[in-house]
Amino acid sequence: MSYVQTNRSVFRQVDYLVIILYAILVIAGAISIYAASYDFDNASMLDFSEFSGKQFLWIGLSFVIGTAILLVDDWFFETYAYLIYVALILLLIVTIFIAPNIKGSHSWIVMGSVSLQPAEFAKFATALALAKLFNSYNFNINNKASNYFKALLIILLPVVIIKLQDETGSALVFLSLFLVLFREGMSGLVLFAAFCSVVIFVVALKYSSIIILGISGGEFIVLALVLLMVLAMTVTYAKSIFAARNVLLIYVGAAIIFTSLILCGIDINGRIILLSTLLATIGYIVYEALKRDAKKYLITIAFAVCSVGFLYSTNVALDALGAHQQMRIKVALGIEDDLRGAGYNVNQSKIAIGSGGFAGKGFLNGTQTKLKYVPEQHTDFIFCTIGEEQGFIGTSIVLILFTTLILRIIQIAERQYTSFGRVYGYCVASYLIFHLGINIGMVIGLCPVIGIPLPFFSYGGSSLWGFTILLFILLKIDSARNERSY
Repeated sequence: MSYVQTNRSVFRQVDYLVIILYAILVIAGAISIYAASYDFDNASMLDFSEFSGKQFLWIGLSFVIGTAILLVDDWFFETYAYLIYVALILLLIVTIFIAPNIKGSHSWIVMGSVSLQPAEFAKFATALALAKLFNSYNFNINNKASNYFKALLIILLPVVIIKLQDETGSALVFLSLFLVLFREGMSGLVLFAAFCSVVIFVVALKYSSIIILGISGGEFIVLALVLLMVLAMTVTYAKSIFAARNVLLIYVGAAIIFTSLILCGIDINGRIILLSTLLATIGYIVYEALKRDAKKYLITIAFAVCSVGFLYSTNVALDALGAHQQMRIKVALGIEDDLRGAGYNVNQSKIAIGSGGFAGKGFLNGTQTKLKYVPEQHTDFIFCTIGEEQGFIGTSIVLILFTTLILRIIQIAERQYTSFGRVYGYCVASYLIFHLGINIGMVIGLCPVIGIPLPFFSYGGSSLWGFTILLFILLKIDSARNERSY
């Protein structure tokens, strides 16, 4: 009797707004897949031999999975979080050896006519393990260095294993969990460093062909940005107007000296100018560190040194990638065009979206998609089908639905009484934010093509089931939050 009452209580307390948004997105996704893979000879949307028919089958099974999760006791997920995580890690390792080579990666387990990608299911397992870690007795990520190590191990272990499967896109998804660490107290300097690393990498490559004062434009601009950031950190982080004034005087003095030398006909390249200025600045900051609060000044010094080191290692980092990955990055940055090769998909996708205009061409009336100009348009490039047929209005509605879902998930996370529920909720939100941002960025040419599906829209059972499990575990945890308020 108590079991029946518990189940009834779950269905009364479950967040139906999330379920409604989920249902709208998955059904809209299946319809978009039908439009993207429309066959003039076979127009049945529910034909199970077609992509749309299969997707509706995956959707039906997803609702079964979601309902089953809601019927499981909520304590199960926290109690067995580490066991689930270890099981998925072992499955990821096994996949490396048993998975066939599919488009250059070994990430799919093929069982007859069914293929599953364990990396999609590792997402919820990693989220559970991270949530359990943060819910440990007296756990605080800033208390001990070992706490950082534990959290990073949980996040980075699947990244390394999935990268060994040659599935770079799926591996990068787990790095979105650093947003969770930030929410739980990680210093903002880490996110700042990550942001600066991306800027340095992009600028160094983007403007490498331009020459400024005898060196590449990318190197010149990055070194100039490092000087500006050192000045800004002296003001905002070290909180010393006096030191910032002196740093600015060093810059002005260096500018006067080097300008005078150049006007006198002495040939000095930009590298010497900027590095010598930076070296003089670091020397001054070291002097200030010895007199005042060493920690704040040393972080500024570390930022400058690491930034310069990363600048001169960007080519090494690029060379570590495969040739096709390098080309995709260069195409995304506008360094290469390659409209018949790595840039073909993106170029055709942008044409499709642009041709949709404000209101779109209408359902099944897209010429780019119907004539199959866009490869993979039912999977990673499904968003271009929406853009061509439904236009700006349709794409805006999709983005509004996703934004509403993500904001609701964050609201659910914040109302949890335990760290377990809160951290797990933010993990779900982080995954969705990363997938949404990168997928749409790929389709419109702002990001390199790395094989990131659009949640609930892209064709495939593994992605749909993975996100369904993620979402419904959160709904189950949330429905029992009042019983776990200890």
